Amino acid sequence: MKDSKNQTAVAGNKGDRVRSDCHAELEITGSSGLQISIDSKVKVMYGNAIHKQIVEILDFFGISHAVLHLTDSGALPFVIAARVEAVIKKLVETEKEFLPELIPENKYQTNKDRFRFSRLYLPGNTPNLMINAGIHKPDGIILDLEDAVAPDKKFEAGFVVRNALRQIDFYGAERMVRINQVPRGLYDLDIIVPSNVNLILIPKCEGKDHVIKVNERIEKIKKEKGINGDIWLMPIIESALGVMRAFEIATAADNITSIAIGLEDYTADLGTRRTQEGTESFFARSMVVNAARAAGIQPIDSVFSDISDMEALKQNVLASKALGFDGMGCIHPRQIRVIHENFAPDDAEIEKAKKIVSAFIEATEKGLGVVSLGSKMIDAPVVKRAEKTVNLAISLGKLSKEWRTEMMKEVPREKIKVKSKK
Repeated sequence: MKDSKNQTAVAGNKGDRVRSDCHAELEITGSSGLQISIDSKVKVMYGNAIHKQIVEILDFFGISHAVLHLTDSGALPFVIAARVEAVIKKLVETEKEFLPELIPENKYQTNKDRFRFSRLYLPGNTPNLMINAGIHKPDGIILDLEDAVAPDKKFEAGFVVRNALRQIDFYGAERMVRINQVPRGLYDLDIIVPSNVNLILIPKCEGKDHVIKVNERIEKIKKEKGINGDIWLMPIIESALGVMRAFEIATAADNITSIAIGLEDYTADLGTRRTQEGTESFFARSMVVNAARAAGIQPIDSVFSDISDMEALKQNVLASKALGFDGMGCIHPRQIRVIHENFAPDDAEIEKAKKIVSAFIEATEKGLGVVSLGSKMIDAPVVKRAEKTVNLAISLGKLSKEWRTEMMKEVPREKIKVKSKK
């Protein structure tokens, strides 16, 4: 027992507005067996199943004498399991974990250079927002253990996030978790790394030491648990010091896919107010973009907090794209479509990229070195970016897979000049 003077614990949420969640209250007793009471609107249909699940969890942790009351608001089994395990571990010292099955749909890995236009933030202790988030098709879903969770709820939120990683269908979205600020966030890794998380966001990152500590912990857990596969990192820069160390952070480890900027905390650190025009953050955002590009990773912009103004969001996305960002965060599913549409390459960008890639392919086929379009020479970084634009346009359905065949039928070959390398 953790504290013989405190034999009662609670976890979860209840109330008229609570949906798909439950509230568990547990008292460890010395005798009288298990006394379980369930208050649920679906008790007639699922009461026996809920009771059976609670008994199974208590038995798993070796608890034979206890009083447990569950107030249920339509919680799925993985949520009930998280809440009951949380109250047990508030009272009992144990390393055992009651792990739900990792469903087949969640066993995928992600690539370092995959597109990350959008990442949807979801509070880690509010399971009803997680359940169907994947149907909105964000590029990434962030289960947030940091700012979106009250300090006294962080312990129990970890079990919800762990179980969600194992049981919720993310529909192919990159499965992300924002841990707490280092050093507290290191303990979050113990519970989420074994559940096939794809990417971990490191908040308020101010130097490479944060990244190194996170990676050391990840590797230790992977070795202990026999885990293979990549776990990517996205440090978030949220302070003046972080901005000045952006390149140091961006190059701190090979598994960093991107660096993001968090403007709410950054402007607070400056002692100024965040504005829609963004003049107060122009320097910081430019630093993050340049650091990311110099390191060969993705720069990711901050969230846009006004979920009702889609036109303002559109202008914000276009400004972000013009600065060089590859994506941004969102706090509501309705923002996803606007972000995707406006970060996507436009017709002019696609046409230019097609010509560059086509010229490069022709030069490669002829064994030539330097490629030019008109009077402009094309070097490797330009080709790489053009290839990325073409691939993105194809994946978004804005360009046919047979685009080059179609293009060569329409564009006279003499307009594409290929020069041999001298």
